[in-house]
Amino acid sequence: MEKELSEMSMAELWTLFPIFLVEQNAEWHKWYKEEEQELRTLIPEHTIHSVNHIGSTAIKGIKAKNIVDVLVELTEDTDMHEIAKLLSSQGYIIMSNEGKRISLNKGYTKTGFAEKVFHIHLRYIGDNDEVYFRDFLNEHPEVATEYESLKVRLGESFKHNREAYTNAKGEFVKKWTAVAMKEK
Repeated sequence: MEKELSEMSMAELWTLFPIFLVEQNAEWHKWYKEEEQELRTLIPEHTIHSVNHIGSTAIKGIKAKNIVDVLVELTEDTDMHEIAKLLSSQGYIIMSNEGKRISLNKGYTKTGFAEKVFHIHLRYIGDNDEVYFRDFLNEHPEVATEYESLKVRLGESFKHNREAYTNAKGEFVKKWTAVAMKEK
């Protein structure tokens, strides 16, 4: 009998869902638009400030994990935990809850990744550094290429440790996000 995702250890999850990068996929933007529409249908409209395609699948010309990241900025008077509960009732899996930041995913199954995989990031208005980073890399392809090289190296080193992979990219992301925010 197969275990449910909630019954698996972190090591089992990392084995089932390894880090691997793929070439740019023209379908990612379409997938994002479909998911944005789905989220706008599920989440009460008055609670949404903005919805953005973020992460490497939103950066032109670089390899990325085959996962579309979506940032949903909520109004300050919205109960983020209620929105997360609502999405959870519709099949999204709550992955992390850090108070004012909740991440969910869709497309993770007991047998591995589904064809379309999404990470949904719930935040409040203004907690959107990823938008600055995305825009900066799209405007500076040389920095995007440097980021891609870093991700390829780290993907090989941390294939079965998503947390270490993400942490190892941290300084690069912080550096260029700060530059991007100064330019705006």
